[in-house]
Amino acid sequence: MVSGKRAVGWGLLVALAQGRRRVTDEALTAAVGGQVVLVTGASYGIGEATARRLGQAGAKVLLVARTADRLEEVAADIRAAGGEASAYAVNLADPAAVEGLARNVLAEHGHVDVLVSNAGRSIRRAIADSYQRFHDIERTNAINYLGPAKLVLELLPSMRERRSGHIVNVSTAGVRTPPMARWSAYLASKSAFDVWLRCVAQEIRSDKVTVSTVYMGLVHTRMSEPTELLNKMPGLTPEQAADQVCTAIAERTHNITPPFVRPAELVGNLFRIPTDRLLEQYFRLSGGGPKRRQPPGAHE
Repeated sequence: MVSGKRAVGWGLLVALAQGRRRVTDEALTAAVGGQVVLVTGASYGIGEATARRLGQAGAKVLLVARTADRLEEVAADIRAAGGEASAYAVNLADPAAVEGLARNVLAEHGHVDVLVSNAGRSIRRAIADSYQRFHDIERTNAINYLGPAKLVLELLPSMRERRSGHIVNVSTAGVRTPPMARWSAYLASKSAFDVWLRCVAQEIRSDKVTVSTVYMGLVHTRMSEPTELLNKMPGLTPEQAADQVCTAIAERTHNITPPFVRPAELVGNLFRIPTDRLLEQYFRLSGGGPKRRQPPGAHE
């Protein structure tokens, strides 16, 4: 009985913090049945759960990620359940590979109705540990900003010509809340694609191409697992997160935002200096105090 109460309480805490949007199976089927939906980062986590849900709803799901074996496994499961799925093993950090992906997809399927830009790379590292790791910034931007932008550029002309298309950006609540120490490379890259796509959305809406952004709260996946603190916090399962993505697809809502984001965003904007100072103190108390500088030319 006690464990049941704890489960209910935890679920309520998750709902209050992260939100619990859900689209019905009937509504999702009506929205995507027979449509071509491309999902990046579809081998694990949110992308996998989203692809499976879309396959059940009758969409022709195109799964994109780097791991060929895992992608084919997910696609085979979708087909075994009666859905349609194709796997494309592609490194989105390679612009030539993205061009080839778009070329193959358009040749084989004619068009893409919905693009779910979900693939991402997370990194949590203090700047003192990053002096000789500029490649962290390069790699994170390649997956979180440059690759997704390149894929949009490749698919957008077809969408605009057909006057039909929808792009869903699976972003993070962190781009709207006060920035946190150690997350500089990750949040900068996610913010870049968020702002880029919001600008693009203003130019393409008249061509009946719409954009939704899901400012995802904490989701317990392989990406969050290495950070011990996150494992102790209330978060969504990949399936619950996929519900939010599918809601954005079906309803074409401008954005889906967890309940905690708007007040945090307001406080951060109104009281920026004290908020920054408070987070600075948290960083120090959590073991992020001053460290000895690495000498010039030092490597890890």
